[in-house]
Amino acid sequence: MVLVKTQAGQEALKDRRGSLSSRQRSAFILFDGKRTTGEILAATAAMGITQDDVQAMIAQGLLEPLAGKSAAVAAVAAGLPVAPAPAPLADAMDLGTVAAAGEGSGRSPMERYQAAYPIATEITAGLGLRGFRLNLAVESAGSFDDLAALAPKIREAVGDAKFERLDKALFD
Repeated sequence: MVLVKTQAGQEALKDRRGSLSSRQRSAFILFDGKRTTGEILAATAAMGITQDDVQAMIAQGLLEPLAGKSAAVAAVAAGLPVAPAPAPLADAMDLGTVAAAGEGSGRSPMERYQAAYPIATEITAGLGLRGFRLNLAVESAGSFDDLAALAPKIREAVGDAKFERLDKALFD
């Protein structure tokens, strides 16, 4: 999803109000209406910028979707919840039984990919040099199927707790 600064966001940047931390300010500048949120998250992952930071800027009214997209589409692309999330499953998902793209919430593979890519990038970038190759593989993944194929490797590298967000984005 492509986000742009709102008028309030431009004023906050200009006035240096306390609503943006210094690292958020650095990322905020990159939202120019040309780069996607995933590209910006990938570029700022080393600074510790996460999807949560982007969501906070949207919630504060500092960023908005580029004109022409509905709020629901923009929220899905940003990873924001549109409807209440389903109750978590009682058992952990078995790596051998990954849900197909059409199962679960009924989202298309493209919607799942758009929601999961920034999360996968964030998680693997957080591994540092230890996960460098895995991060490169995630960044080169161009489809839902590519990310789904990398999911077991990501889970193995980061553990079940950190993998849970990506699991929900890909397979709920």
